[in-house]
Amino acid sequence: MARLSSVFLVLLLHVVLLITSSLCESTNFRHSSSRKHVTAFFIFGDSFLDAGNNNYINTTTLAQANFWPYGETYFGFPTGRFSDGRLISDFIAEYANLPLIPPFLQPGFRHYYAGVNFASSGAGALVDTFQGLVIDLKTQLRYYKKVETWLRHKLGDVGAEMTLSKAVYLFSIGTNDYMSLFLTNSTILKTYSESQYVGMVIGNLTSVIKEIYTTGGRKFGFMNLPTVGCLPLLRILEQDTNGSCLKEASSLANLHNEALSKLLKKLSKQLKGFKYSVYDFNNNLKQRINHPTQYGFMEGKTACCGTGQFRGVFSCGGKRPVQEFQLCENPDEYVFWDSIHLTEKVYKQLADEMWRGTSNSLTVGPYNLKDLFQAR
Repeated sequence: MARLSSVFLVLLLHVVLLITSSLCESTNFRHSSSRKHVTAFFIFGDSFLDAGNNNYINTTTLAQANFWPYGETYFGFPTGRFSDGRLISDFIAEYANLPLIPPFLQPGFRHYYAGVNFASSGAGALVDTFQGLVIDLKTQLRYYKKVETWLRHKLGDVGAEMTLSKAVYLFSIGTNDYMSLFLTNSTILKTYSESQYVGMVIGNLTSVIKEIYTTGGRKFGFMNLPTVGCLPLLRILEQDTNGSCLKEASSLANLHNEALSKLLKKLSKQLKGFKYSVYDFNNNLKQRINHPTQYGFMEGKTACCGTGQFRGVFSCGGKRPVQEFQLCENPDEYVFWDSIHLTEKVYKQLADEMWRGTSNSLTVGPYNLKDLFQAR
């Protein structure tokens, strides 16, 4: 019992240190003259970008990662990030010379000069996606409006509009809108066709983009959807597929990605000054799944943490309905950290491509994120 108490105290100390460190970085940044020249970073979406917002909402452990072994490699303790370490957005912030961008709901954090992270694990563009357990995209937009009000109060209308127009807005959204159809008893595709459903998801995303644009936002980054059916969790859903990808799920993701591409091209013509970067998450993850050794990995299909075939049972950490799990020795050898999410090593590779990639490589375009952060 004494050992358990000491472990708990050490864990608590680590969490306090992380929050204190974030606040100190923010305070130092707030009092620095450099904030006048910074490009703020606002992050929206799901668990691929969630830095810990779900730590502070009433939800299930299926939508939380604030327990061991999450965070074990870089931070040394769980932060709420669904990985062994940092996420794409953490690396992008580093490359942009920004501090770690904290979650909006982090207690005590109230300074948004460098941006803030609104992303929530399990969130979708549709309000109905895992409703009541996540911060859906429309609610994330509402939180962003609060930040806009705060900036106007602190900087005045002109200063706030300059900050918002220079800022970069990064989105990873939609995966849960499609994945949830296969994880719940949803019958929505009996009411709507696949193209109609994709249209609803894209429609909600469109309205959020346009709302941000009206506040002054001009520079947007997007990750298209991964090959959803090849996530370990979905590979094991149908026993008769012999562990192959769930084609129906991947097909929906492909339809979404085609619609997203068309939308962004359309908005770039409709909205004056609208610049965007879209990263081909789908193909670049697929390459690492199918050819892991070409990217420095030993295993592309089985997760580092979980149980069952491909470790596709979402049990990492033993705090979820299934408590049994196995943990690999070296996450750097794996593409997948758990049954859905990726290791820090993968996230860094993807972030590097998003930051520096060229449109000629078909990885990212028409701009990369470095272009957007440097654009005036």
